[in-house]
Amino acid sequence: MTKIRAAITGIGAYVPEYILKNDELAKMVDTSDEWIMTRIGIKERHILKTPGKGTSHMGAKAVQDLLKRTNTSADEIDLLICTTVTPDMLFPATANIISDKVGIKNAFSFDINAGCSGFLYGLSTASQFVEAGKYKKVIVVGADKMSSIVNYTDRSTCPIFGDGAGAVLLEPSSNEHGIIDFINQVDGSGRKHLHQKAGGSKKPPTHETIDAQEHYVYQEGQTVFKFAVSKMADISLEVMKRNNLSIEDLDWLAPHQANMRIIEATGRRMAISTDKVMVNIEKFGNTTDATIPLLLNDYESKLKKGDNIIITTFGAGFTWGALYLKWGYNTPE
Repeated sequence: MTKIRAAITGIGAYVPEYILKNDELAKMVDTSDEWIMTRIGIKERHILKTPGKGTSHMGAKAVQDLLKRTNTSADEIDLLICTTVTPDMLFPATANIISDKVGIKNAFSFDINAGCSGFLYGLSTASQFVEAGKYKKVIVVGADKMSSIVNYTDRSTCPIFGDGAGAVLLEPSSNEHGIIDFINQVDGSGRKHLHQKAGGSKKPPTHETIDAQEHYVYQEGQTVFKFAVSKMADISLEVMKRNNLSIEDLDWLAPHQANMRIIEATGRRMAISTDKVMVNIEKFGNTTDATIPLLLNDYESKLKKGDNIIITTFGAGFTWGALYLKWGYNTPE
């Protein structure tokens, strides 16, 4: 019996129009373009400034772009998974709101929160529904409005993050194309190094938590850096080894766009040439759940059917993972 795989058959993307460049950021906090580029490698990031618009707005735009580019009707979608750390609200799920905004009526939807690893976790979860033969068309959308939880007086975090959304369509493939294998892992003890201190059930919002600026991203940069490099590189090599995939066989590494130094160090640790490492952090920053789909969208024209791609991520939790896929299509002219 031919094995059914879940193949990516299309991409959609959206970033807000407003661009926050380093020079403007330097007027808000004690930093400079040179400082940011040297330490993080980010030149600009997109920010959703429209009042009353949240993550679902961007997610819906990305899904609409996906449906248009793949000539797919909203009625054809069986499942939509949204991966985010900045939901519109605690409930209902942002996936439900996106489904309503784009007219998806014949499906169910839910959110996944796995920090910056969310999109990879969503992709691996969605693939199981396709491989099992349960669903034919599944959308995974990664979206985050990181500007809503960034402290723009903290120069150690505010240059890093941007807003955006990206989405992919998964469909059954009976050939070798699609998601081949993945490994997802977690170490919950890492939560103390990267988290949001208040706003959840353990520490609900109060005047005191707001005054103490506890509703923003808290990150211990050096610790996160060390863990991210080792975990992303090692788990990627593990997936490659168990699938007999050599460095020479690998066409692309698609790493989470957290920090340029992390991306470069991961590539070096894996002994991969820089021309095989996807990078777009300079123009988007770290968009958390949107980094991987925005990355694939940017490189879509360079991807060929059958290309061997390793996607790897690391995020709050700590969460990390790697996924091996064979690209499912050639980009239309």
